[in-house]
Amino acid sequence: MSSNIRIQRICQHCGETFTAKTTVTKYCGDRCAKRAYKARKKSEKIEASQQETQAQIERPIIEIQAKEFLSIEETCQLFGISRTTLWRIIKQGKLKTANLGRRVIIRKADLHQLFN
Repeated sequence: MSSNIRIQRICQHCGETFTAKTTVTKYCGDRCAKRAYKARKKSEKIEASQQETQAQIERPIIEIQAKEFLSIEETCQLFGISRTTLWRIIKQGKLKTANLGRRVIIRKADLHQLFN
């Protein structure tokens, strides 16, 4: 069954006007439909990649928040401060630390107490 419908439309990909034979036609031809499909798939891959990257960035912080004792590096990463600033706070006596061999360990409870 054929239809005699002729509707003037604007292609969603290239922006050119064309005559559509159905009410659901979005693109002026097969070429624009394929290019729009490729652009859509490309943007989906980019979005998935960005979400994966964001998850990798947030994962170490979540792991650090779960720990009870932190190293100097982890403390700096958690609070977004430099090592120099952290050592200055330690030398002023505002923050207690413990030494395990050559490693300096900070209790998370002491960090929370520092801000209260």
